Amino acid sequence: MKRAIISDVHGNLEALRAVLADIDRERVDAIVCLGDVVGYGPNPCECVQLVQDRCSLVILGNHDQGALFDPDGFNSGAERAIRWTRNQLEMHDRLPRNSANRLSDFLGELPRTRSDGDIMFVHGSARRPLDEYVFPEDIYNPLKMEHIFELVGRYCFQGHTHIPGVFTTSPEFLSPGVSAGETEVAMDLPQGKAMVNVGSVGQPRDNDPRSCYVILEDDRRVRFRRIAYPCEVTCQKIHAIGDLDNFLGDRLLVGR
Repeated sequence: MKRAIISDVHGNLEALRAVLADIDRERVDAIVCLGDVVGYGPNPCECVQLVQDRCSLVILGNHDQGALFDPDGFNSGAERAIRWTRNQLEMHDRLPRNSANRLSDFLGELPRTRSDGDIMFVHGSARRPLDEYVFPEDIYNPLKMEHIFELVGRYCFQGHTHIPGVFTTSPEFLSPGVSAGETEVAMDLPQGKAMVNVGSVGQPRDNDPRSCYVILEDDRRVRFRRIAYPCEVTCQKIHAIGDLDNFLGDRLLVGR
């Protein structure tokens, strides 16, 4: 079994297309998306349609929920982007030709968590699937890590922080550290429990502007893939939309 696991597309169509092309070359059996298909980026409708078409499982992210209901806990720039995104989805869904495929209905029916045997898929964490951040520095908060790991069967795949890596029960955070000259780093998961952050397709925040996703092989080995895409094109699109902060485009160029 070979699964591609993506997360945090954030309306970045150029990044999503590049990642899906790489996934096609890898000949995976299924694609899982861990949420935040929309938010921040300039092409929310196109990204939702692609994810809907290509992914066998899609998990609800906090930005996906924010686009459907009143956004809660977002800063002003993110909230403006969410409200603009909601307007784009509503305009799409009002068109008669789209009445049978309302994107808001698709997002509204997404689960917050899903398990396949002892493997869990969430957006945030096993404790709070929608919106809990688990950052690398949380290894210095053993009580938090212990409480979350209690809810993990064996492996939990998550996104939300946009920072790829593997958490162990030690607790320890293992960064894949894919250098600029590499496209992949493979890691064997521990015999015990682990949480795997798959990184972000559409808005990396680990100082590497390339998209990041994971391929899970035989439910034991993970391959962190870094894929270059024309981020300057996405940046220019964002700059051209008044309701999207220019910073949301500028950060793509530096992976922050």
